[in-house]
Parts: sequence; structure tokens; C-alpha cells
Amino acid sequence: MKIAVIGKGGREQALVETLAASPCKPQIFSFPGSDAICETATRIDAADFDGLMQWMVEQQVDLCVAGEESYLVKGEGLANRCAALGIPCWGPPKESAQLEASKEFAKNFLLRHGIPTGGAAAVAGYDEAIAAIGGKYPTVLKFDGLAAGKGVAVCPDAASAEEFLREVFIEKRFGEGRLLVEEFLTGPEISIFGAICDDKYLILCPARDYKRLMDGDEGPNTGGMGAVASRRLASPELLQTIEETIVAPTVRGLQADGLPYRGFLYFGLMLTPDGPKVIEYNCRFGDPECEAVMPLLRGDLASFCLAGAKGEFSPELISFDNGWSVCCILASAGYPASSHSGDVISGLDACGARVFHCGTKKTPEGWVTNGGRVLAIVAQGDTLEAARTAAHAEAARVDFAGSQRRSDIAYRNM
Repeated sequence: MKIAVIGKGGREQALVETLAASPCKPQIFSFPGSDAICETATRIDAADFDGLMQWMVEQQVDLCVAGEESYLVKGEGLANRCAALGIPCWGPPKESAQLEASKEFAKNFLLRHGIPTGGAAAVAGYDEAIAAIGGKYPTVLKFDGLAAGKGVAVCPDAASAEEFLREVFIEKRFGEGRLLVEEFLTGPEISIFGAICDDKYLILCPARDYKRLMDGDEGPNTGGMGAVASRRLASPELLQTIEETIVAPTVRGLQADGLPYRGFLYFGLMLTPDGPKVIEYNCRFGDPECEAVMPLLRGDLASFCLAGAKGEFSPELISFDNGWSVCCILASAGYPASSHSGDVISGLDACGARVFHCGTKKTPEGWVTNGGRVLAIVAQGDTLEAARTAAHAEAARVDFAGSQRRSDIAYRNM
């Protein structure tokens, strides 16, 4: 079996290594890949998206796995192009991927199908946003399009809201786009992952990620500074409620709206006093949750994804260890406002945990930073205490100039 994994970060490395470990022993290829990913996979010799498609046809690829969200909505859409060429793709077509690509589309979908979520108003400009907020704080502001996890601001007061609105509508930090002014919800967050195959689904291992840069959930939002995952993170009763009120209605809604879906679907939820509510959908695995979840997966992920991409639902092919997994992210100097490249990374040889490379490059001097989030250090244990102690201890062995790391991952909000 030949599998092409699309993307270049720590999430894709976790997927590549898990797919490669499948009993069916597939050949793994990657585009655009990274130096770390290509220690397991073969880099695809293609200069652009069209070249990738041509390469997959020529090499008779059996399965394309979407890792990075941008490719799902780029141009005609990755899954759409694959379908036209007869290549099974584990990832939804462009029309369905609007659940992630457009916050407004997702909110309308949720409301239309009666799926619990916060109230919201869509606005097109600065003054309209101020009017929609109406002086009620805290408020949540969400840029409508893709923003690499940085297009959301939880604003406690008018000053913070005005600053974010300037970034969106005046500085155009995320490009052109509308904005959602959303109800502020309270409660712990949880990430639920579904593997969707048409009208069938499998709920995978739950996780919890940590979006804020600093300890105590302080500082700006990031793409994620760490995660904890376990089947025991949510009680059976909570999972049943989430399935009945959110997952199953979402799958029915996709079918009712004529939106085909074969791939991973991420449900970002807030466990409010009124029950679980959807904060966001992502049409792929979360990052860094993927790095925490994949080490717990058992079975044949490659065969599972291939069957699903062909419309054959085979949940018996995979299962999850009942232990715990904790991921600590090391970010570069200046992140998330900026990033720093070229800083030599030390301590990797001494690290006894799994290491996934989010933004690195291999040079004659060794591994160096090459992005905002640099490394994911991941450890497992039979207990939460064992997993988080190991993850933090091993993450402390790795260092580079300006390194940023939270010390409360899997301690806070547990």
C-alpha cells in the first residue's frame, strides 16, 4: 500500500509514524514534508499542488491522507482533486471542509441542526463589530477564515477587543474576511475526535489542549502549547451525552445538507453548566492533540483510513490504550507574534520521550528551530501522574535560545 500524507508539522509526523507502524506495512510518502518526517517517509518530488497530483497518479498511490487543513480548501480542494483522479482520500471535500474554513458557515450549520453552541453575530467591519458587542464583556471574536489557530480572541474588556478588531479589519493580519462576535461560554474545554465515513462514525480518544502561551492560561492564544489525552479524560456518561447531542446530529446534518464526509472531524467543546457546547469544528486532527493521541492508538490505522476513504467503515481495525499521554510544546522566541529560526537545539539525544518536530530543520550543526512551535515532547503512562511527570521531565532536557514552554500542561484544568 502506498500512502501520501499531506502536511509538514508535528501532527503529520505523528500520523506518518503511526501509519508506518501499521501491520500492513505501507510505504509512506510526504508532501511537502519536513526533514524530521522524511526520516520515516519519502519526500514527494513535486514543486506544487498540481505536481503533487501528477506524482500521485504516476506512482499509483493507494491513499491520500489530509493532515494540514489548508490543502482541503486550496484551489479545487485536495479531496476533490483526488476524487477526480480516482485516488481515495481520507479527508473531506472542499464543500464540507467549510466547517473549518468558515466560522460563519459552521455556526449556521450548528444552529440549523439544533446542535448546542453559543450565540453569535456575523459582522463585516470594525464599527459593526463594536455595535454587535454592545459593551458586553468578556466576548469572543473569531476571524471567519483559516488563521492557523490564531484567529480567535477572548476579550475581557473594550481595549482588548478594539486591539483585535484593528488587527482584523485595519491591519488585515489574517487577510480579507468577516468576523463572528460570539457569546462567551464558561467551563473546561475538551477535544473530541471522530472518524467519519458517510453516515457512520467512530469516536476516538478524547484530548484537552492548552491554547494560551503561558502558565495559568495567561497570555495570547497560540496554535496550542500542549495537550493531554486519555480514554479516561471523559466519563462514559459525558461521552454518551456528547455523542447524542453533538456527534450524531453533526453526522446527520452533513447527510441532510448533502455534504459528503470521509475523514477525521474535530469537535472543540466547552463543558458549560448547561451541558457540552460546540466552540469549533476542525476538518482534520488537532495539533498538538494528534501528537498526544497517536501514541495511544493500537491496530492498523493505514487499513482503517483506506477502507474509510473507499466508503467502507471498519472500526474494528483500531483501538486505544487505556493509559494517559501528555504532550509539551517547545516554542521559539517571539511566538506567537513572530517566530525565530536558526537556533541550535540541544538535548534531543538525552530526551527519553517521543519527539515530534513541529518547526525544525536539519543542518550540519544539528537540528535548529524553523518556526513558531518547534517541538512536541510526548510521554505516556498508566496514570495521569506518571505521564505528565515524564513529559515535563523529558521536555526540560531539550533547550534552545528563547525557548518557551508551559510547566502546567496536564496539571491545570484537570
